[in-house]
Amino acid sequence: MGVTRASKESWFVKLNDLLDTYPSIFVVNIDNVTSQQMHQIRQALRGEATVLMGKNTMVRRALRQVIQERPEYERLLPFVRGNVGFVFTSGDLKEVRTKILDNRVAAPARAGAYAPVDIFVPAGNTGMEPGKTSFFQALGVPTKIARGTIEIVSDVKVVEAGNRVGQSEATLLNLLNISPFTYGMTVVQIYDNGNTFGSDVLDVSEDELVGRFALGIKQVASISLALNYPTIASVMHSLVNSYKNVLALSLATDYEFEGSAKLKEMLANPEAFAAVAAAAAPVAADAAPAAEEAKEEEKEESDDDMGFGLFD
Repeated sequence: MGVTRASKESWFVKLNDLLDTYPSIFVVNIDNVTSQQMHQIRQALRGEATVLMGKNTMVRRALRQVIQERPEYERLLPFVRGNVGFVFTSGDLKEVRTKILDNRVAAPARAGAYAPVDIFVPAGNTGMEPGKTSFFQALGVPTKIARGTIEIVSDVKVVEAGNRVGQSEATLLNLLNISPFTYGMTVVQIYDNGNTFGSDVLDVSEDELVGRFALGIKQVASISLALNYPTIASVMHSLVNSYKNVLALSLATDYEFEGSAKLKEMLANPEAFAAVAAAAAPVAADAAPAAEEAKEEEKEESDDDMGFGLFD
């Protein structure tokens, strides 16, 4: 039975309300997600986000109607393909993403399914009777008989990530009670205040952002100085460089101002400043041992007390 006209209109109204209420949207994929998992995800996000699912044709039609008044939502259209839905939120994007991804469940291997990760059979006793040894040998799994049961000698990779799981591999994994897959909601794309970006952007730390921003400012300042084109990033460097030029001009001529007076005095009488610097060095060197001796004396006095007062 198809969706009724009234249900569609109700869904369109709900979508418009959510777009008006929340500034951020997660486009999520729900392949292999069970209804029980969806219920758990909705509970985990209660109060922080709202999950909205719908058929892709209906979602596209609704978005095209919205785009007429708010064209920024056109950025969502390319991602409405496959088994996807929306999670609307106004909370912290990192925290919401964590709650979305945390609800995953283990699942047994199925023949014909693509392996998202490498699948290994671990070494150890299987508890199976020796009659099934040939089954392990056919898959290249080294075994031996120990106490009347089959024991796997070493870890073996039976399926590589990205490859299909064969019927034999699926049977072996199920016999060993190995559930190598985990299924749950995944984030396809994030929309935030008119911008769309991948989920990995949320993994960028604040220190890395500050570092990249500082590097960008340095590059802008360098280009501005090279082109002799003043910008906010380069104005401080321009002022410092201009001040250096004024100092150089003052030292090369009879012109003098407060900033250059001391420099001229140092250049005129370098021996006097060298003597002052040499005299100051031993004083600083003597001050350090004296401070150390004072600390040692304080420590000895505190040790002599042994923690007792005069009348203890």
